[in-house]
Amino acid sequence: MPEQGAPRRLNLALQGGGSHGALTWGVLDALLEDGQFLIDGVSGTSAGAMNAVALAHGFAQAAREHKDPLEAHRAGCELARATLARLWEGVGTLGSLTWGIPLPGAGPLLGMMSHWLSPYQTNPLDINPLRRVLEREVDFEALASARAPQSTTVPQVFVCATNVRTGRGEIFTGKRLSADAVMASACLPLLFKAVEIDGEHYWDGGYSGNPALHPLIYKTDCADVLLVQINPIEHQGVPDSASEIMERMNEVTFNAALLSELRAIEFVRRLLAEGKLDARRYKSVRMHRIDGGAVLEPFGAASKLRADLAFVRRLFDLGRAAGQDWLQAHRADVGVRTTVNIADNA
Repeated sequence: MPEQGAPRRLNLALQGGGSHGALTWGVLDALLEDGQFLIDGVSGTSAGAMNAVALAHGFAQAAREHKDPLEAHRAGCELARATLARLWEGVGTLGSLTWGIPLPGAGPLLGMMSHWLSPYQTNPLDINPLRRVLEREVDFEALASARAPQSTTVPQVFVCATNVRTGRGEIFTGKRLSADAVMASACLPLLFKAVEIDGEHYWDGGYSGNPALHPLIYKTDCADVLLVQINPIEHQGVPDSASEIMERMNEVTFNAALLSELRAIEFVRRLLAEGKLDARRYKSVRMHRIDGGAVLEPFGAASKLRADLAFVRRLFDLGRAAGQDWLQAHRADVGVRTTVNIADNA
C-alpha cells in the first residue's frame, strides 16, 4: 500500500459531451485541490480532450519553473486548476457551442437544417468559437515538448479523433498534440467541417473512443484508471419522440467503443486472476469511475450545446461535489483495488 501522504499514481480517462465537460472540470478541481495523485496519463475525447490539455498545460508550466519534483507537482496542481478555470470561464462567455445560433433555438433549428444542409453550406467559414478560447489558454508548442525524462510530473496526454477515411480512432500525443487535434476530437460532423491534419480528415473522437483507454494501458506504467463519465450508459424508459430517440442513439453510439474496451479489460483481469495469462506481459488494470450521467440527465442532451456562465458554473459545482465524494470513498483504494464492477457496466 502506498505510503500515507505520498502522491499515488493515477491515470485519467475523460469523456466528451459538449458543455457537460464542465462537470469534469469540477471533478478535476477536487482531485487537484486534494493533491494526492500524481497524474501519469490523461486520455480525453472532445470536451475531455480540452480538459486534458488544460490540465497538462498547468503541470508543464510548473515543470519549467520548479526543478524539485514535489514542488513541481504542488505548483502544477494549482496552475492546472487555474488553467481549467480560465478555459471554462471562457467557454461560459460563448452562450452556445454552435457557430452563432443562440440557445434555446439552436437544437431544433440545427436538427432541421442537418437533414438538408451540411456544415459545408451552413458554416462555410468553418467558424468554431471554441478554438480561440482553447488557443488562448493552452501553449501547445510547450506542451508537446514538456514530457521529457526530467519532467515526470507532466502527464502524458492522449487525444482521440476519428479518421474519416479509415473510420478508425487515431491518438494524438507528444509532438502531434495540437489545437487542430483537439478541434478534430470535438468535431461534430453535422456542425463543423472535418478537420484536416497532415492530409487526413477527422471527426469527433467519440465515434471511435470516448475516451480511448488503450493508450493508458500500453503507454503508461500506471495500473489505476479513473474514468470520468458524462454520457449515461443506461436510460430508463423507451424514447418515443424523434428528439428523444436521436438523443439515445447518440448516447449508445458514443459509449460503444468505451464499453468494448471495458469488456476487454475485465476479460484480461479475469484471465490474470485465474493464472491463464503471464502477469509479466499483461497489465491488470484497476478501474475506478465517477459517473456523472445520472446528475446530468435532468438537463437533457440539448444542453450539451449550452455555454452560458451560470450553467457552466452549476455543472462545475456538481462535478466538484462528485469528485469530493469519490475521494472520500475511494482515495485509499487507488493502487490497491478496483472500485467499479466492470461486469455490471459493460
